[in-house]
Amino acid sequence: MFRRILIANRGEIALRIIRACQALGVETVAVYSEADQGSPHLREATERVCIGPGPSQRSYLHQEALLQAALQYSCQALHPGYGFLSENAAFATRCEQQGTTFIGPRPSTLRVMGDKVTARETMRRLGVFGVPGSDGLLSDALEAVRVAEEVGYPVLLKATAGGGGKGMRICRTPEELPRAFAQASLEAEKAFGNAALYMERYVEGGRHIEFQVLGDVYGHVIHLGERECSTQRNNQKLVEEAPSPGVSAAQRAEVGAVLTRALSALGYVGAGTVEFLRAPTGELFFMEMNTRLQVEHPVTELVTGVDLVQWQLRIAANAPLTLRQEDITLTGHAIECRLNAEDPTQGFRPAPGTLERFEAPAAWRGAMQGPVRLDTHVEAGYRIPTFYDSMIGKLIVRADDRASAIAQLRAALAQVEVEGVPTTLGVLQAVMEDPTFASGDYDTAQMAAMMRRYAAAHAADPEA
Repeated sequence: MFRRILIANRGEIALRIIRACQALGVETVAVYSEADQGSPHLREATERVCIGPGPSQRSYLHQEALLQAALQYSCQALHPGYGFLSENAAFATRCEQQGTTFIGPRPSTLRVMGDKVTARETMRRLGVFGVPGSDGLLSDALEAVRVAEEVGYPVLLKATAGGGGKGMRICRTPEELPRAFAQASLEAEKAFGNAALYMERYVEGGRHIEFQVLGDVYGHVIHLGERECSTQRNNQKLVEEAPSPGVSAAQRAEVGAVLTRALSALGYVGAGTVEFLRAPTGELFFMEMNTRLQVEHPVTELVTGVDLVQWQLRIAANAPLTLRQEDITLTGHAIECRLNAEDPTQGFRPAPGTLERFEAPAAWRGAMQGPVRLDTHVEAGYRIPTFYDSMIGKLIVRADDRASAIAQLRAALAQVEVEGVPTTLGVLQAVMEDPTFASGDYDTAQMAAMMRRYAAAHAADPEA
């Protein structure tokens, strides 16, 4: 095992990695920007080092600063967390070149899976099929119109380098496509530095399902079941649960077996998530692979009892994955909700500022196996910076069954008090009261519509 690692991230995920390292006896060096110098998570690290000003490009995305910090503090490895440089093949290569282990997949895998079109083609060759769509990238809007006629409307334009809902447009008629193509391409260029788009048939009533996988350097790959991530706002996840109420045990076993064979053939190493679109018919279509830890990994940890971050560290240190597929059982039901500093009545616009009050039972913090777990780095008095993601914490519960988990999360949310900035607390409570969500038979469009109704009602009457 490593003696010391650099954590190339911030906030909640940095604290999560620190806790896993503490459990394994690994020292940690936490980097921080000037905007994060007062972040409470820094107190937990062995060492701390400032890597630049607040803007991400000058700090958490500043590759030279991170690599220099790893060398200066004698770190054998670097954990990128999620976001920032976690899926950057060039950065992973630079880590390797200077002798710092990148805790994640090999650079070659990051390159293949980092481009969505290449990932689709690669997985198709390995027997994992995606939604019908374009054969590679679209050259221009005219080609998009031609391909759409073959695929059938409605269609979805997607950025090949993207994520988080950016560079995406739904088109229902040929007349919409040229303008949508220009908008999506421009948005993709601004967000990812890559304007390239591809097309998929838009599946009405679709659900977002993802499978968690782990693979070691010896070719052994397992899956840890699936998560349901269909409760989204602005194409970004807000509530996740495991297992999915829309996936049967038989389908889980079938899809999981196909995935593990494919990823073993690919030589996949580390933790990863394979994302699928579930059609109303129940068929699962491959969308993309996230070659990193996911924000929603705790729900998988709670139903499997597997610490994914500790296994990331072990695998990166060339330890064999001693877990067999038959060792993985899903017990009970877990639900996670993201508490964000956002204003639901203003289109979920980020709302940075000072948390004047942040109250929740202390026993929830760091409670890895629940029944209630709060993953957060914030406390009262913390100032949420303007430069980064709006999430201030994740509240996760586990119970014997789904109905009990919903009731437990509803009760837990009632015990959280936040003042000083607008948050998603109210809309999360509304989701837990929503009969469509409670039924388990819901899709992304239904839940997005539910949140729009909530936002409209509270914009008109804040006491509603």
